[in-house]
Amino acid sequence: PQQTNPPALDESLEGSRIVRKKCKGKISVLYQTFPILVFLSSITHCHLSFSHLFSFSDPFGRTEVIDNTLNPDFVRKYILDYFFEEKQNLRFDFRLEKPLGGIPGKNCGTIILSAEELGNCRDSATMQFCANKLDKKDFFGKSDPFMVFYRSNEDGTFTICHKTEVVKNTLNPVWQPFTIPVRALCNGDYDRTIKVEVYDWDRDGSHDFIGEFTTSYRELARGQSQFNVYEVRCRPHRIYIVSFDLFLMQVTLLSFSVESESTFLDYIKGGNFWFAVQFSGNPSQSTSLHYMNPYQMNAYALALKAVGEIIQDYDSDKMFPALGFGAKLPPDGRVSHEFPLNGNIENPYCNGIEGILEAYHQSLKTVQLYGPTNFAPVVNHVARYAAAVQDGSQYFVLLIITDGVISDMSQTKEAIVNAAKLPMSIIIVGVGQAEFDAMVELDGDDIRISSRGKLAERDIVQFVPFRDYMDRTGNHVLSMARLAKDVLAEIPDQFISYMKSRGIKPNPAPPPYTPPGHTHHTQI
Repeated sequence: PQQTNPPALDESLEGSRIVRKKCKGKISVLYQTFPILVFLSSITHCHLSFSHLFSFSDPFGRTEVIDNTLNPDFVRKYILDYFFEEKQNLRFDFRLEKPLGGIPGKNCGTIILSAEELGNCRDSATMQFCANKLDKKDFFGKSDPFMVFYRSNEDGTFTICHKTEVVKNTLNPVWQPFTIPVRALCNGDYDRTIKVEVYDWDRDGSHDFIGEFTTSYRELARGQSQFNVYEVRCRPHRIYIVSFDLFLMQVTLLSFSVESESTFLDYIKGGNFWFAVQFSGNPSQSTSLHYMNPYQMNAYALALKAVGEIIQDYDSDKMFPALGFGAKLPPDGRVSHEFPLNGNIENPYCNGIEGILEAYHQSLKTVQLYGPTNFAPVVNHVARYAAAVQDGSQYFVLLIITDGVISDMSQTKEAIVNAAKLPMSIIIVGVGQAEFDAMVELDGDDIRISSRGKLAERDIVQFVPFRDYMDRTGNHVLSMARLAKDVLAEIPDQFISYMKSRGIKPNPAPPPYTPPGHTHHTQI
């Protein structure tokens, strides 16, 4: 900014250095900033003017300070746990090391945030070992050896992470290959010590110690080689009466491979979320679960909003198809079990959760709530769409909100068994005080659902009763967050089970976003 009476050279103005420079007869003052970012989670890149902030409460961490720039590219990285079923709000504070002070309400710049899943958190290592000339521990036979693997901890202690099977009556065992997550083996630290103990199995549980050796994930990753032949030694502080051959005991790594398991985040790029609402009762009566109270949402609206606010962030255009069932439609009063909430048969999509709620409230004014409670039509409706896209590019989730006992149980079970072969999951939220025994049967957590002697290929249904989430203190925000968490928690596993059963691999990740005017982009 230009000033008529600029301060003297190198004078300090509220902590920020000022440099005065003549340019074509005019005096200009260049403010140099020293930005730092305080935040709950990880950051990479930003473009800002002077100071000021995005924000959140308890700080998770701080970036380093970068001197003299309006376009800092922060290097320090942070790790967060990710939960699909929760809304994880983040807030970021920009601060100057010695602030000038911001202008309230002013747009002070842009944050560019990038995140990636930690690769070694999902790697699994498969390995196989054999041993030679182990010590003979059994009086009437040889030994029944098995191995126990331990991961070292930061405090120098060890935690058991794997135990092989027992190979009976041999001093030269060959154990079966086994697979273990890398995080369980070394917690992502490739140089962390891994201790392996060899025992002779005894029926009474008092297994005889044979010997031990140490290695690391980095050494094991070399595969079968001279580096992975280990001498099995007795503990030095114990006295053993052993044969001469004891000190020739060896354990050899026969094979080693690493496979990165595909996760929910690898796949989820296209999700289709369908909403279905049952219509029964009289919305003008205060006893109805559809009662439109001008001061608070009814149970149907609360359930729609709680689940919808989580899943809408996984849909790029936030356009959701929404259906109703169990109502008489104008003008002829015919009963329908799959009608669009917005009244548009050609385009049943609603704009975001607010659009769904608006369509729901409008439907209450135009249709006659009737019944019965038939699930099969809406399940089959969504299944037809899912059947047309089975290449893994899309996955369909149907949310059904109901207050009654199912009237078409056998047809619904058949529809679910057929849908279990498709890229599809079903969430059922039961509102009101009705008995929901049939819903528990559809859930299939204890006994997999079947129809006409055919077992469902996967468990795709999750049921929760809404009444279990009514907070007696009146804190609807907290109770609805718990509802969303519980009904959505099974979706990632159901999603992955379909992809794996069909051998579908995730598509390659798109290249990282590079903002205009920048040549590089730091990923976290």
